[in-house]
Amino acid sequence: MHPTPIERPPAGMGRRTAVIALLTPLAALLGGCAAFDYTGADAPLALPTPPQLSPVPRIALVLGSGGPRGYAHIGVLRVLEEAGITPDVVVGSSVGALIGAFWASGLSAAEIERRSFEGGPLTLFDPSPFADRGWIHGQKLQDYVNRGVGGRRIEDLPRRLIVTAARRADKAGRFFVTGNTGVAVRASGAMPGIISPVGIGGVEYEDGDEAYPVPVSAAKATGAQFVIAVDVSARPGSTPAEASTTMRERDQRRRARIDPEVARADFLLHPDLDYWAGPRHSYFVAARDRGEAHARERLQALQAALDARFGTSVQARR
Repeated sequence: MHPTPIERPPAGMGRRTAVIALLTPLAALLGGCAAFDYTGADAPLALPTPPQLSPVPRIALVLGSGGPRGYAHIGVLRVLEEAGITPDVVVGSSVGALIGAFWASGLSAAEIERRSFEGGPLTLFDPSPFADRGWIHGQKLQDYVNRGVGGRRIEDLPRRLIVTAARRADKAGRFFVTGNTGVAVRASGAMPGIISPVGIGGVEYEDGDEAYPVPVSAAKATGAQFVIAVDVSARPGSTPAEASTTMRERDQRRRARIDPEVARADFLLHPDLDYWAGPRHSYFVAARDRGEAHARERLQALQAALDARFGTSVQARR
């Protein structure tokens, strides 16, 4: 759901290339359909910047993009939940939007974890009739999200949510705070070349990673007094020697988008995750565990920073 290193491809053919080669004949058989464009009455409204929220959020939680790495967010949520640190708004990009939507629907970290392991990610992959635009269509993801949030729109969720996407034409960041939750999350995770872009009212959107992998500035725009950012990207300098020039250049471009954003956070969590990621159960478990371990290591510092900002313990206020 975003540019992230995937597991090592077999010799001679990359995993993505092999899958596309297998799905292209099927896509040809399904051709002739119109590209997806959602025009329902509940179509998410794309904003160039999130509005200031009222009441003003004390704590905003930003969940970054990262595909399989995003399972680390679940571990972080578990630690925050146990510590009594409850964000007033969550801002998510790509997989961060997916997990953020489930959190905003009222689910606990344990419930999100249980849902995340049901069936596995391959059950959400639906072959697209537009192989040149992405070999996954995205309807299954949209339906999965809407079932998970009980069919509620973003503005009707019990907790506040902001979903980040990129306008496909110019990669400009756009933010959804109202409308169909599944459509917004689908747009936020529409990784170019993998998941087809999502049309909403005639405008196409794609992966929030293309604009804001860790959208701290969006959280700041809401007026939030304290922003906790969770960056699940590969750590700077971790690109392995065998990585291609294309991959190295992509990592540099992503880091150039991430660094200015995380610099604005009041507190940063950045779990140390394996560079090579993939849709394997073992990787999901490892990412969750490392996210949780990192959050526990940093919890005392986080609580001290919150106390310094607000002058009293977070738990005492809630």
